[in-house]
Amino acid sequence: MPNDATPMEGAPLIKPSTTDHPLYDTVVEACRTVYDPEIPVNIYDLGLVYTIDITPEAEVNVVMTLTAPGCPVAGEMPGWVADAVEPLPGVKQVNVEITWDPPWGMDMMSDEAKLELGFM
Repeated sequence: MPNDATPMEGAPLIKPSTTDHPLYDTVVEACRTVYDPEIPVNIYDLGLVYTIDITPEAEVNVVMTLTAPGCPVAGEMPGWVADAVEPLPGVKQVNVEITWDPPWGMDMMSDEAKLELGFM
């Protein structure tokens, strides 16, 4: 008997980004200007930005996480990301959402971030 409890089996935990949108690389670079104050690496290379979804109308939706639920800047970080992305030419609107699923792990960091933090 098939297990009906997992209808999303095989679906990615993290929604894919809109990498083919002309604004994508600029938005990534803007995210790289935002730092977790406790870690000397930007949030993008830390792997905290899960999804950058850009609509055809140039509305940017960022789904991100934090290193820990008790992060002291949890309430401020989405605003920092929105402040970095919103002024970009062509961006109509920015929405930043925090998620805890999946939880962040050190394996989500870029090799550059691991090197910077001495994990490589």
